[in-house]
Amino acid sequence: MEFRIADTFTDSLTKLTGQEQKAVKTTAFDLQLNPVNPGMQFHKLEGTKDSNFWSVRVSQDIRLIVHKTDASLLLCYVAHHDDAYRWAQRRKLETHPKTGAAQLVEVRETVREIPILKYVEVQQPAQSKPLFFAKISEDILLSYGVPVEWIDDVRQANDDTVLELLDHLPSEAAEALLDLATGVTPQVAQPVAVGTNPFDHPDAQRRFRVMRNVEELKRALDYPWEKWTIFLHPDQRQLVEREYNGPARVSGSAGTGKTIVALHRAVFLARTDPDARVLLTTFSETLANALRTKLRRLISNEPRIGERLGLGSNLDH
Repeated sequence: MEFRIADTFTDSLTKLTGQEQKAVKTTAFDLQLNPVNPGMQFHKLEGTKDSNFWSVRVSQDIRLIVHKTDASLLLCYVAHHDDAYRWAQRRKLETHPKTGAAQLVEVRETVREIPILKYVEVQQPAQSKPLFFAKISEDILLSYGVPVEWIDDVRQANDDTVLELLDHLPSEAAEALLDLATGVTPQVAQPVAVGTNPFDHPDAQRRFRVMRNVEELKRALDYPWEKWTIFLHPDQRQLVEREYNGPARVSGSAGTGKTIVALHRAVFLARTDPDARVLLTTFSETLANALRTKLRRLISNEPRIGERLGLGSNLDH
């Protein structure tokens, strides 16, 4: 049985107290050593969209959410009892029909309000903002990894809603749509061959990792995912940490990680020089806002760095 962890698990782990994290890690180690140990308190979750979600009791109030099949056990999330169950009720693990990548997809629920008739003064309607993705075909959106049930929401996204929308989508879809919103054509990853393990897809390997032994699991839990931080390619890391004698230009096609490298470089400079004040600018306020979100994730354990690192767009000047 393959033993995996998801980035959503390590993210949720960091939100617990030190004592709670210690108990969770002990439970995770026990699960890896013997996933079928009768002493582990598995509880099959009812009312979820994915029938393979189970909870594992860590303590009186802490529950670990796992996705369990005959072939694999995936650590997905951990939180206090009610929060953990709510997370599982709004998620499902599926293989994207176009790309073939494994994704933890947030279930899209539609809430309808009961209309109430009332007489109101007719006002001039406000000018609606343009929709970023209305003219992009469903096939293209799927090729970027957008889940089928989120296609309609993507088509309705505008400048006011796009960033909130991206938080609900798998990372590869969110990054591609952000590129589109800022005038960049994303690179489309080639679908994997039929029959390929969906966890072997490059997009899936960004968020799911196989733990082959206790040492790997310990490192993964001691040094959280920090999202894409761990996944810098060696060539990217070399660009980030290299000493330059003057200005440097990094070029590459869409989707090669130029923006990620720029953000990491800014953080690297602020870390290595305690007197440095670093400004990172981009041509779009939408992209600047997205980078601010990623920056908070990257320096979550070092908030003082943020005091010396500024982010903005050309529109700010």
